[in-house]
Amino acid sequence: MTLKNVICDIDGVLMYDNKAVEGAGAFLHRLIDNDVPVVLLTNYPSQTSQDLANRFHSAGIEVPASLFYTSAMATADFLSQQPGKKAYVIGEGALVHELYKAGFTITDVNPDFVIVGETRSYNWEMMHKAAYFVANGARFIATNPDTHAKGFVPGCGALCAGIEKISGRSPFYVGKPSPYIIRAALNRIHAHSEETIIIGDNLRTDILAGFQAGLKTALVLSGVSQQQDVENVPFRPDWIFPSVANIDFADLN
Repeated sequence: MTLKNVICDIDGVLMYDNKAVEGAGAFLHRLIDNDVPVVLLTNYPSQTSQDLANRFHSAGIEVPASLFYTSAMATADFLSQQPGKKAYVIGEGALVHELYKAGFTITDVNPDFVIVGETRSYNWEMMHKAAYFVANGARFIATNPDTHAKGFVPGCGALCAGIEKISGRSPFYVGKPSPYIIRAALNRIHAHSEETIIIGDNLRTDILAGFQAGLKTALVLSGVSQQQDVENVPFRPDWIFPSVANIDFADLN
């Protein structure tokens, strides 16, 4: 097998908040300079690809916006293949932007979909409307299943929980560990799973998603999961590294 493509998680792998992980810039530029197709993949739906490029720029890493792929972008790609073009949306501007680009009308009148991302403005009325629409036949879609971020900031999965309890219906989660977002990322670079590696810091999202989609997997210990956590899951990453600074792409083949 020859590994030709890289899908790389962002937070905990390349960035800590708005600071670069040591060696992240050099790692990315080695890939880019050697024309290795790369997707920088994140479950976080509230920033556009240009927002992310600006975030990396502020941290001293220059990468084109075209390399970024978010759960909001994947959600729009998924929905563009489904019948219906009206959506009730709970989320920030980046998610709404991607849905507009995909031809959706954002409405609270008989929507075909209820779409949940992440937002700090979540309230009782949003939960009520979303649950009502879902219970009455709107398809329930969520950008990602993450329940919280650092500091116990509520995530998309937490916002979905009340809607799910009230309506009795579970959402389809587009983001990791769903293999859908991995397949969508592969399509962006016209890559095949057997020739691609995913690099991530979370066994239960990044590594599980890669495993389910048939990719080779590399866990870095610079974020969520640590060496001892590997014993607590029924699957194993193909490689484990302290951080991306320790990865030589040539050694993975």
